[in-house]
Amino acid sequence: QVQLVESGGGLVQPGGSLRLSCAASGSIFRIDAMGWHRQAPGKQRELVAAVTSGGYTNYADSVKGRFTISRDNANNTVFLQMNSLKPEDTAVYYCNADVKTNWNIKTSDYWGQGTQVTVSS
Repeated sequence: QVQLVESGGGLVQPGGSLRLSCAASGSIFRIDAMGWHRQAPGKQRELVAAVTSGGYTNYADSVKGRFTISRDNANNTVFLQMNSLKPEDTAVYYCNADVKTNWNIKTSDYWGQGTQVTVSS
């Protein structure tokens, strides 16, 4: 089994910053893409940012220039640095990872439990 544990959420004022972390552990042979999604009340979950094992990244248009995704492959961890936060960034943030648990087993998608980010004055 594979577990993803997020941390770093909280309450921040508009214009502030937060850094989310997500550590994967368990039966891991290889991790391909890792990413962050978010879900606001009454809305569908949406992709925020993703990064491949080779470091290629993509971002939702709404966060480009404000958020930066990065990863530490040695420690199976992905980060999301969020700057210039806006009230519309308020959501539960989930990390996910495409994990191969053995050389002969296909990649599966795993999700963390989510961490709340609230941007409010």
